[in-house]
Amino acid sequence: MKTKHSGAKYSAIVGIGEKLAKIERETEEKFLKLNRGIPAVTNIDLSEIIPLIDFNSNKIQVYPPNSGLPELKEAINKFYFHNTTFVDNIFITAGGINALDLVIKTLDIDRVVLPEFYWGAYSNILKINRVDEGTYFSFSELKNNASDYSGSAIIICDPNNPVGNKYEDDMLLDVIKTLSDNNVVVIWDSPYRRIFIEEAQDKFYDKLASYENVIITDSFSKAIGLSGQRLGFIHSSNIEFNAELNINILFATNGINAFAQILVEKILTTAVGQKAAKDFREKTKTDMLKNIKFLREKKLLAEEFYDNSVPVGIFVILNKNEKELLDAKIGSVSMAYFTQKSKEYGEKFARICIAVPHEEFKEYFDNL
Repeated sequence: MKTKHSGAKYSAIVGIGEKLAKIERETEEKFLKLNRGIPAVTNIDLSEIIPLIDFNSNKIQVYPPNSGLPELKEAINKFYFHNTTFVDNIFITAGGINALDLVIKTLDIDRVVLPEFYWGAYSNILKINRVDEGTYFSFSELKNNASDYSGSAIIICDPNNPVGNKYEDDMLLDVIKTLSDNNVVVIWDSPYRRIFIEEAQDKFYDKLASYENVIITDSFSKAIGLSGQRLGFIHSSNIEFNAELNINILFATNGINAFAQILVEKILTTAVGQKAAKDFREKTKTDMLKNIKFLREKKLLAEEFYDNSVPVGIFVILNKNEKELLDAKIGSVSMAYFTQKSKEYGEKFARICIAVPHEEFKEYFDNL
């Protein structure tokens, strides 16, 4: 039997988790697993939302519409775009990775250019789809050389994974407009943004939606803590792209889990759902900001990664390496895993997830 080999690699982060679990079994000691990438301060409370769902309805038991339930797409238009776009521009996906994979499958591009430090799934998706990969080192580089990227796509993740840094929206919009004007496709991937910025204050997506060369991918795994439901969305205002994307969604998924769609729609549109989401975000933000402050006081934050930006993502970079943290019973991921161009430099640092309860976080780092 012959097998196609893409060159993609199994997740190092998953491998680290398996290693920590093995050490725990052998030593009976507990580790703080900050190698993971989901908010774990608290769970969203769904107890008042589940009774709103009729599990005997056709919406649950029959194939959902190919591009997603209209009610959910209308809710996304309202709460992410303030009704400034059209529901036909929104496509529901099976989480963020599925969204990115569908985008790469649908685009006809020469290459995709990634930041110096990036989420490893980007590179693996490109390998699986046989698309060339490039690197950019700063937003000023993108703006000043925009024409050099014509015919390519640029992925921008802000707040960034793995760095967890947030740049000013006006600067980002300026760079994105320049790229779009130079026939560069911008893939805006920001699953962490809505943890920190409430929808009423956030008009960023409204502005992105007006560009035909901008594709938005997002998910509900981080903003409302539902990574287990595997639900996300794609937005594009390009008619040709959307038509082909709709075909690719059909044969990749044949529709996305109806329960997950109805659950998220209830969270976005009902009073009890909105309260549950807000409570989840507030508790998550509070402990994460405490953890960032604590790391700065201990002088453990790798401040050089936050020039002209602020650490607000669910991740931060420490000036300790993976082994130093492991010796203190803290799981992390070496920054060498998140780059192709700066591996030697990255080995000096480690990425951790700070979306864990503050007291537990402090207990382990006090022993470092």
